[in-house]
Amino acid sequence: MGVFFIDTAQGTVATARQLQDAGIGTPMDGPPRPWLRIQGTGDATTMWYAVMRKRERGVFIGTLVIRHSPHHALLLESGWEEIPVPEIGLG
Repeated sequence: MGVFFIDTAQGTVATARQLQDAGIGTPMDGPPRPWLRIQGTGDATTMWYAVMRKRERGVFIGTLVIRHSPHHALLLESGWEEIPVPEIGLG
């Protein structure tokens, strides 16, 4: 999968490749705002990592977390939402 971005206005999550294929951003510059890179390893796979989002102060924020870890459970308890893999993309 690789590098993930979140649209801070809408909450949509997509990979860098999906955005580039749609003509949003370039490999060198990345996508423009409101897209923001989700911090995490650059080679993340959804087999091991969950992509999470939360609306905070009117904008969406995102993070990657190892699935089934204590941190994953804590985020879910704190109101974070796990994005199902089929929903990652521009649909």
